[in-house]
Amino acid sequence: MTTAAFAPPFIQPAELQAALREQGYAVLSPQGVSDWLGVPLAQLEALHADWNDLPPDEYLKDGGRYRTRRHACFTVEGDSIARAPHRAHWQPIEYNALHGGMQRWFAPMHEATVAQPAWQRLLQRLGEAASGMRGAAAAQPWFVEAHQFRIDTAGGIGRPTPEGAHRDGVDLVAVALVGRSGIKGGETRVFEASGRRGERFTMTEPWTLLLLDDARVIHESTPIQPLEEGGAGWRDTLVVTCRAGGFQGD
Repeated sequence: MTTAAFAPPFIQPAELQAALREQGYAVLSPQGVSDWLGVPLAQLEALHADWNDLPPDEYLKDGGRYRTRRHACFTVEGDSIARAPHRAHWQPIEYNALHGGMQRWFAPMHEATVAQPAWQRLLQRLGEAASGMRGAAAAQPWFVEAHQFRIDTAGGIGRPTPEGAHRDGVDLVAVALVGRSGIKGGETRVFEASGRRGERFTMTEPWTLLLLDDARVIHESTPIQPLEEGGAGWRDTLVVTCRAGGFQGD
């Protein structure tokens, strides 16, 4: 596996909505995320400790033991953010050929995490981005699912997206790199859903943020391996999806 890394195509926060409309995705640098949210990076980085306490994902059909995670659901409408009752994560087979069509119950995110002002602000801004992407004149309800992931290399290899290149069946997908250590790989790839254009880059700085118009692009992350044979390594991400009309599976 090559260790070469292509730099993310960072844009300024003011360009975010135009980039989503024009090309279906946008990438903000950590400082760009801080500016976009109006939140110091230190407040975002303080959330990272929660990734050290993620229970195993018991649903991996490839037999792997490389993924731990937590999950939570919210409704977001303008400045109003409400945590929804804990529920199973469900996707249709059309969007997830490996794990679709099954109810997957994951441990809930900690209350202390979702109560943080930085977390609340992130959900608010993602709801605004989703509304702007769809050209909404006013705030609309968004049904939001959040996933905390750690992919490790304890078994020699870890797969951030074992289902391969995919869409999620939502409106907006946000993928934040929360941290990575002792690994190579983990390249992000974004492709037009109905075209030949694609881009590849590696997110290496904590709180780099990728936003995707799920109707227009597909995405994946390549497997990770330890930098040194037998060494320990991990990659932590936060994935947040916004969907109009209801949660998948309703």
